[in-house]
Amino acid sequence: MDDLLGLEDLVANTAFLNAQQIDRNELRKLRLSLILPKPTRTSSVRAEVGRNYESLCEHQPIGRQLFRQFLLASNSQYAAAAEFLEELDNWGLAEDKTREKVKKSILANFCQPESRTFLSYLTGEAAEKNKKLTERNFSEVILGQLKEATRDFLKGRPFSEYLKSPYFYRFLQWKEHEKQRISDKYFYEFRTLGRGGFGEVCAVQVKHTGQMYACKKLDKRRLKKKGGERFALLEKQIMEKVNSLFIVNLAYSYDSKNHLCLVMDLMNGGDLKFHIYELGERGIHMERVVYYTAQITTGILHLHSMNIVYRDMKPENVLLDAKGQCRLSDLGLAVELPKSKTICQKAGTTGYMAPEILRQENYRTSVDWWALGCSVYEMVAARLPFKDFREKVQKEEVTRRTLEDECKFEHKRFDDPTKDIISRFLKKKVAYRLGCRSGDDPRNHSFFKAINLHRLEAGLVEAPWVPNPNIVYAKDAHKLRETSEVEDIKFESKDLKFFKEFSTGAVSIQWQKEMIESGVFDELNNQEVNGHGFDNDWKSRVCIILAEKWFRSRLTVMRLEAGSDGNPRRNSIIVGCEGRVGSPLWTTCRQDKVSRNMFLPGAYKPLPGFSSPMALHCNCYPPRHTSQQLCNAH
Repeated sequence: MDDLLGLEDLVANTAFLNAQQIDRNELRKLRLSLILPKPTRTSSVRAEVGRNYESLCEHQPIGRQLFRQFLLASNSQYAAAAEFLEELDNWGLAEDKTREKVKKSILANFCQPESRTFLSYLTGEAAEKNKKLTERNFSEVILGQLKEATRDFLKGRPFSEYLKSPYFYRFLQWKEHEKQRISDKYFYEFRTLGRGGFGEVCAVQVKHTGQMYACKKLDKRRLKKKGGERFALLEKQIMEKVNSLFIVNLAYSYDSKNHLCLVMDLMNGGDLKFHIYELGERGIHMERVVYYTAQITTGILHLHSMNIVYRDMKPENVLLDAKGQCRLSDLGLAVELPKSKTICQKAGTTGYMAPEILRQENYRTSVDWWALGCSVYEMVAARLPFKDFREKVQKEEVTRRTLEDECKFEHKRFDDPTKDIISRFLKKKVAYRLGCRSGDDPRNHSFFKAINLHRLEAGLVEAPWVPNPNIVYAKDAHKLRETSEVEDIKFESKDLKFFKEFSTGAVSIQWQKEMIESGVFDELNNQEVNGHGFDNDWKSRVCIILAEKWFRSRLTVMRLEAGSDGNPRRNSIIVGCEGRVGSPLWTTCRQDKVSRNMFLPGAYKPLPGFSSPMALHCNCYPPRHTSQQLCNAH
């Protein structure tokens, strides 16, 4: 029996690891037949995207790419603005000699009147500062002012012109595609990675991009039995708002027959608790402690900037990705508190809860800094400040120690900066605790002196430890099996309404990142393939998504064309289309096998006598045609 279970684990792990090494060239071949859908004047997408510059041109990755392409293809002023902003970003992230080189490039290309890319669009005070900018007065303050002046310029006429351009039309096409319905058919599913109170977490892969994710599958019946619907929805809604390199981000949410599914970033390097206690000598090397703490702090600051209190900070909830960078996970206890609002609810894990939680006093973000202090202590000493490793002690005693005892630093790894930052995080009075004063950034502490924060925030600081890509950092698959099922649970209309509210499909920013990183954006961002006749676009209400209806209603398979041997040829069929004047128009078409189109999932069904999905391509039209082209021709 043990041998069979071991074989099962081996097969599951091998499939999971192989999926991460997918052949990108093969994926490109499968995507050759794909085109973007065509938005219409009345499309809800056009109304939804709005006319907000920050959202359309800065926050959304595909929008940012297309706006930049528009600027570079326009006049020299627009192109100079785009290049200037790009160079500013490069300067902010560069180090030492590279930074100096970028600075000289900025001065030569954008601050000299004779330069082709001189910032001639600047006016007033900004124009004067740009002309007088030299190596001596080159500073972040002045560059920040020039950056804001450039953004103000782009928000005006360039943005208005962009909204009328083919580039914005292309953006609407992507937004139309972004709204596609998501189901479990969109993914391949692999081994279970973990299990929780409401279900399991398994690895999944998007079929047409090869992107790997973790899917948190919440059992619908178990969720209803335990009354967990509200908490599941709150977690999903908070995750939708979050966008950070240091927090596990949500990419899709959908429901299947038995589960509500949250598809998130795959973190295949294990959690910090595993690294503290299971890999060699207990505890983590100090270089890694500093690195992880800097990233955790940045993640917590991102949550706090959105008035979100994490409430479950502990090493077990900090996961490592394939590059060795860590992210906060499990926002099930997170709560959104508008400014000035507090809460007194007891929440968290014993040993990490702050004194104000234990006393059930009103609190806000202070509790996360206390828990971070406990976590840093644990990373170094492999035990909690007020509870030893595997110590058998009552919760009441841990509470007493937390409220009354002082933290002791007996482990040999504790150095002065580490002791100091932990002591500041573990101040029992909130007013004295690090991170709790207005404008207080814990990353300014000397503990982080070796970290370049600008590069850290951009994900450019290399991790001191990287997971082995040939190892699965998870329990054996057979140990994570479901052992019991929930029965006799019937769903009512309110349950179905909740499932629909939960299942909102792709999360905009994460989905757009996936399209860009997988290469799909570059492959489909082709005017010849996806132009759809921009000039005549707003005259037509026909959408590519209606192609299936058109084919079904207007095309009729009449007979198989005979081959030279007199037998029917499977690759050629005769189709009929009713013409506008009532007389049939006949044309020979060929049958092509196609992969299931991710833009039109399940749109093609087998014709009688054929076993696989197909697309019909008229010989008299280009292979890549739309329903509108066919309608116009007929």
